[in-house]
Amino acid sequence: MTRILSQTKSASVNPLKSSQPLGAALAFLGIDGAVPLFHGIQGCTSFALVLFVRHFKEAIPLQTTAMDEVTTILGGSDNLEQAILNLKTRTNPKLIGVCTTALVETRGEDCAGDIADIRLKRAEELAGTEIVLANTPDFSGAIEQGWAKAVSAMIEGMTRPGERARQSKKIAILPGWNLTVADIEHLREMVEGFGLNPVILPDVSGSLDGTVPDWWVTTTYGGTSVEDIRELGAAAHCIAIGEHMRHPAEVLQKMTGVPYVLFESLTGLKDADRFVSLLSVISGESVPASVRRRRAQLQDALLDGHFHFGGKKIAIAAEPDQLYQLATFFTGMGSEIAAAVTTTDMSKVLERVPAASIQIGDLSDLEALAGGADLLVTHSHGRQASQRLGIPLMRVGFPVFDRLGSQHKLSILYQGTRDLVFEVANMFQANRHAPTPEKLDPFRKRETPDGPR
Repeated sequence: MTRILSQTKSASVNPLKSSQPLGAALAFLGIDGAVPLFHGIQGCTSFALVLFVRHFKEAIPLQTTAMDEVTTILGGSDNLEQAILNLKTRTNPKLIGVCTTALVETRGEDCAGDIADIRLKRAEELAGTEIVLANTPDFSGAIEQGWAKAVSAMIEGMTRPGERARQSKKIAILPGWNLTVADIEHLREMVEGFGLNPVILPDVSGSLDGTVPDWWVTTTYGGTSVEDIRELGAAAHCIAIGEHMRHPAEVLQKMTGVPYVLFESLTGLKDADRFVSLLSVISGESVPASVRRRRAQLQDALLDGHFHFGGKKIAIAAEPDQLYQLATFFTGMGSEIAAAVTTTDMSKVLERVPAASIQIGDLSDLEALAGGADLLVTHSHGRQASQRLGIPLMRVGFPVFDRLGSQHKLSILYQGTRDLVFEVANMFQANRHAPTPEKLDPFRKRETPDGPR
């Protein structure tokens, strides 16, 4: 069984994780006509905004309640009300996603009560705009938990409760935060290929896919519609991707009775087969010829690529579900997980990661554990460790700010797994080291009882 090693340092040397509010804001950015609102000081919002802009290279509609020294002591309800009214007046969003920060959470503010009062007092002025609260303190969890909390809050606050007439072709899909724009687009195309109608919550492929609108838009300009969220209860099935999406799927099932199936990963031949088989069962259709062709291409890629993976040592630092996704991929290809570091011990999926131990920590822990590894796998902040250790870096997760197109990299189902095999195998080939004479002849300098020969 995998050992989970607790954090031992009192400070983060080279940070690995991103905060819960950032994860919640990312989820709200996947809704059409939405504006995420950080309830806290301006610095919290500015830091998250910089990370978003550097990663996606897009304009990000992220706002703040801008609390100061006085409101920190006396309470920030007035700032929250004023911020919501300003957003309504200036941008008229369909959804305002309020993400709490450590400041208001530590102070113990009743944000849910404040928002209820604002809705009641300003009902006429706020008509046509949904307000959803996600309690996301910075000091707990990471981006994974923030994303899941925001999705749960949207379902609880907006989806119509109760049993509904099921639409047999309608499927609710709750993707994990680690699925890229390309992953979600490919996921939708796969589901639609079986004649099904997917409703993806959240859908960042519509709002963060790099398209440029013909006019200036002050909110998100794509993603899941508010009406689709309200009507999730009419779905015949729900598919959740990632252990952290189990709770949102359970919330939807409890409210509407929609049954769910959880996939811990969609990377690899086995998991892709399970997903495609499920779609075939739900739709009653046979697997399309194009999907069978992609599967055959993946099989050939696995055959071609496994020579380069066998015996390689991999060091990974990522959020729990992404760590599981990548670790199972590498071990399935014949590699060994030499070092595994993650952000939080709050996920049960860590117990199933194929590694001897997992360190809860930061990138300095990865650097200390990764000596002798053949590949580092983490986000862009791992580049310094890569340079110091002389080990190539494969950039994954968030943020990736020193490479273009990270949101358009595909890593799921048959095509994404094939691309992943090629990417990693090419990195191994590009960084191949010539064997030394000592390695070619291990007895070259052997010692004997009588002394060296």
